[in-house]
Amino acid sequence: MKLTVIGLGQCGCRIADHFGRLDLKAHAERKASIAPVILAMNTDQADLTGLKFIKKDYMHRVLIGLRQTLGHGVGKINELGAQLAREDGDKVMDAMKAERRFYETHAFLLIAGSAGGTGSGAMPVIARMIRERYPSRPVYALVVLPFEHEQATEARSVYNSATCLKSTYDLVDAVFLADNQRYVRKDASLVNNMEKINRQIAEPFYDLMCAGEVTKGKHVGSRTIDAGDLIATIEGWTAIGIGRTELPSLRFPWEIRKKHFRDKALESFRGSQALDATISDLSVGCSPKDAAKAMYILSGPPREMNMDMVKSISDYIKEMAPTALIRGGDFPGEKHFIDVTLILSQLSFVPKVKDFYEGAVKYGQEHKGEITEAKNKIDALADLAKELPSLG
Repeated sequence: MKLTVIGLGQCGCRIADHFGRLDLKAHAERKASIAPVILAMNTDQADLTGLKFIKKDYMHRVLIGLRQTLGHGVGKINELGAQLAREDGDKVMDAMKAERRFYETHAFLLIAGSAGGTGSGAMPVIARMIRERYPSRPVYALVVLPFEHEQATEARSVYNSATCLKSTYDLVDAVFLADNQRYVRKDASLVNNMEKINRQIAEPFYDLMCAGEVTKGKHVGSRTIDAGDLIATIEGWTAIGIGRTELPSLRFPWEIRKKHFRDKALESFRGSQALDATISDLSVGCSPKDAAKAMYILSGPPREMNMDMVKSISDYIKEMAPTALIRGGDFPGEKHFIDVTLILSQLSFVPKVKDFYEGAVKYGQEHKGEITEAKNKIDALADLAKELPSLG
């Protein structure tokens, strides 16, 4: 599946940059193109400067709202981010059309952090523009949810997240949710943590995008997952994850014919182990029972994947999501691992979304009273000063 990827705001641009890395990786390893168009849009000039893989010209790194922000962001005011996106969103549309390979893409993927100002406000605006101009192509959103400490100490982050989620959900075909807190490593430095989190958020999309785009026969699976399968599966609130089981190394090629019976028995179980790791590392906390659609892709060396492994994975997913319509396939891509990528889509309930909606309503009620009280005090002070002479 080929995607036009658009990063919005600081968080969105940095994750989109990792999609640029994955596209280069796909070219090098699998001779496949998975993201022919990757753009970054922001109101902060410094954030755009720090990207590594997105092209450096003004058509790929789009700076908006320069007159209002002077290139220094919107300060978490997502209403201002939405306004600037409405005024300068045509820059993104023009940049997409200018790409020679734009019309190869099957769908759009917008990426933003929900707690910020530019990405949170711009995402629904850009989604609406794309929907109006390209109604026949799916539009997906990858929304990154804030850390727990942001939710606890920054009420504005909760409000921004709720308004972003609600506005975006109404305009796109599916919303991939990625909870930052699920990727945190407590002992890592801040820079390394953020870099690893962005990498982990993008990584599960790699095999799914590559599976139907490879040009070498050795990478074509017996049951290929293609763009049609993905479009039919991805809908509404969506979680994605990838899990891995490392294969034992063989000292000599002929050892493959001399496996111990215990090792042979473990072959099929490796797929279930990888699926367990996938479930524990889903991008957002949810119950598989709430999914109406599910899709998996099994990746590994061809000699290590067999029908027993596929059957055990399918049965396992059916047990966890008994009402879901399940699609699956294999992809002989990895050399030393068994990977299982899983999508749970059309989720009927996501606890995190509920928490943000409730928190935003509470924030609005509390701050409405505070704003009214502050205005009354200011007016009272102004009344006291009416009789004083003005030096101006």
